[in-house]
Amino acid sequence: MGFALITQISNFFKNKKVLITGHTGFKGTWLTIWLNAMGAKICGFSLAPPHTDNFFALSGIETAIFSITGDIRDFDALNKACQNFKPEIILHLAAQALVKQSYRDPVETYSTNIMGTVNLLEAVRLNPGIKAVINVTSDKCYENRNWLKGYTESDPMGGHDPYSSSKACSELVTSAYMRSFFNLDAEAFNPAIASARSGNIIGGGDFAENRLIPDMVRAFAKNKKVHIRYPNATRPWQYVLEPLLGYMMLALNLVDNGSQFNGAWNFGPKPEDTREVGYIVDKFSSFMDCHDMWNLDPEKHPHEAGLLMLDSSKAHTLLGWHTRLSVDTAIEWTANWYKFFQKDPRRILAFSQNQITSYETLLK
Repeated sequence: MGFALITQISNFFKNKKVLITGHTGFKGTWLTIWLNAMGAKICGFSLAPPHTDNFFALSGIETAIFSITGDIRDFDALNKACQNFKPEIILHLAAQALVKQSYRDPVETYSTNIMGTVNLLEAVRLNPGIKAVINVTSDKCYENRNWLKGYTESDPMGGHDPYSSSKACSELVTSAYMRSFFNLDAEAFNPAIASARSGNIIGGGDFAENRLIPDMVRAFAKNKKVHIRYPNATRPWQYVLEPLLGYMMLALNLVDNGSQFNGAWNFGPKPEDTREVGYIVDKFSSFMDCHDMWNLDPEKHPHEAGLLMLDSSKAHTLLGWHTRLSVDTAIEWTANWYKFFQKDPRRILAFSQNQITSYETLLK
């Protein structure tokens, strides 16, 4: 059944015109590599990757797609990209994605994550022919009450920090556009619209600052201890390929089955893979052969949620999606990626493609 699923997805995306915003980011690069292998015709729209280590630039995947350097806050540039490329499917990943950065620059965070979503959906409204749109937001869009149960798609939006609240606002914008413009009579232009809320994602290719795994990799490379802000914070961890599979399954159903798949979708791991940060740190350190290499960060840090869990029953039941890798295996695959990168960075695209192939095999 797993191979049948991958065959179905590959056949679906072959020659499909897919616009990916944020394609130069961590998740965007993995998605671009995977969809390119399936034969999709990809246009990426994103800010230029940073001059420091960046998975997109290191992979060389840019030569296989049409890549546009642009800001999601620039409506004219985004609308022109839609007019010229004429996508059938849009996967919206462009975002300011860091909690700590949102405290430093809330205006950038809100303008990117809220008005970027408005610009995208307005471009969709003005460009008939688009069949499906998925807005990738965050599990942090929920009003966090430190519940000992997973949040479901009908729970209230919220967010203590600018990043989380900006993602909640992006969800509200998506819902409003869907109900106001894309849920009309059958004769109207009605692209299917959904949002995807994923758990904490780990994997090779993440080089962002103030994020757990990249901070550890940088510290270990200098033989230094990494400072951990909240070792007791509990999060739903999963490997990067898991939610990407969910997005592709959702896109297929949005195109084939239309508005019955509209709305919000959680993509999170099994309950037993919701673990404390300290557990992830210890496991990753072990796989990297760097023992006793972390301590508690003594500095004062802004608020972050202590407990976050997702209930992904909707995706399990209606899409047949669930995670395949345990949290320990996800950590091991992540460590393997960085160890290979440190040895042979020029072949990191081939290694990443091999991880995708291994994951597809696991679906059996």
